[in-house]
Amino acid sequence: MSALARMHWSQLDVQARADVLRRPAQIVADTVRASVREILAGVRAHGDAALHEFGQRYDQLALDDFAVSTDEFATATASVSRELRAAIENAAARIENYHRAGMPQAYAVDSGDGVVCERILRPITRVGLYVPAGSAPLPSTALMLGVPARLAGCREIVLCSPPRADGSIDSAVLYAAKVCGITRVFKLGGAQAIAAMAYGTASVPKCDKLFGPGNTYVTEAKRRVSMDGTAIDMPAGPSELLVIADAGANPAFVAADLLSQAEHGPDSQVLLISDAAQLLDAVDDEIEGQLAALSRIAIARKALAASRAILVDSLDEAFAISNTYAPEHLILALRDAPRWLDQVQAAGSVFLGDFAPEALGDYCSGTNHVLPTGGAARAVSGLSVAGFQNAISVQSVDRRGIAAIGATAIALAMVEGLHAHANAVRLRLAAV
Repeated sequence: MSALARMHWSQLDVQARADVLRRPAQIVADTVRASVREILAGVRAHGDAALHEFGQRYDQLALDDFAVSTDEFATATASVSRELRAAIENAAARIENYHRAGMPQAYAVDSGDGVVCERILRPITRVGLYVPAGSAPLPSTALMLGVPARLAGCREIVLCSPPRADGSIDSAVLYAAKVCGITRVFKLGGAQAIAAMAYGTASVPKCDKLFGPGNTYVTEAKRRVSMDGTAIDMPAGPSELLVIADAGANPAFVAADLLSQAEHGPDSQVLLISDAAQLLDAVDDEIEGQLAALSRIAIARKALAASRAILVDSLDEAFAISNTYAPEHLILALRDAPRWLDQVQAAGSVFLGDFAPEALGDYCSGTNHVLPTGGAARAVSGLSVAGFQNAISVQSVDRRGIAAIGATAIALAMVEGLHAHANAVRLRLAAV
């Protein structure tokens, strides 16, 4: 039995092709919706009291204080191994170098005599970061969120992460927060953490925008608070990876990359597209061999059940399929991979060549791992410093300027039937 269901693209009709590229259905259970509604309403109405109640109900914890203290930061730092501290610092430096190079810039242009138009940048005042800790702590997510927030100049950065059974937050997550300069960390998880940052409580400040991935409860909570006026980074769905590989690709590498995403969760999806049938056969064998060594084999197998291997007649056809699917992660396991980059029109993050595993992007290459999923990469970009800033337009107009462009404004206002608009310009023209 093949690890990945296989099909030949040219032999499929239009409906069958659509079925092959369909992602696993993301159905939010009524019980999840009801729980999230209760949590959001409770925190909004009762603040910290509701947080204590939900903490006891869902985490079986009765915390005296949600905030991580200075002593807890110090204890966490001391408990993180020298090797892990070095890895976190190294990753943070690479992430900063990448994001600093791509920071938005203010600019000004003369759009006419006496008219200057500008774009100025202002950091979002207070941002809330959510770092999950379901099956494992995620210090990498703290870095991916914290580094661009700091570079953007956000005045206040709040971070929430679920507490462990002993009431503490994972030491590696706290050290990553420290490296990012984040000092306000709260021991809160799930929808209640999102509610606290969205609405504010006596302990947790109300945030202007929320960032970070999470489980179904977190995702549903973010969706709902976004309708109440709190901005969010992007909808977060299950992890996904598409690999385009040619006959020269290393089957062991390709299989390892596919499994690295499949182990994220049972609802993850991976696709392999190649113009070489023998490569598909070799990868299939490698997947079966590597699966046996995985600690999350059951999860990976469930994800593979909704995944596909697609044989195409040409690599041009492979790229057409990829652009239609718009994957979160795209690996080009191709000879002279950079030459094919121009064919990529829609993807969250691209990995070129045999020695660029997607795992590097998750941790330390420098790019951000908060990426659009579910096909959103057709129109949404991955997280960057720009996500933590507001771009404000400014115009400066003197007497020469209003005289030069006022008539244009009046003509457009009149055709739109907005006479007060036109009058606001006429009065000034009369005063020139």
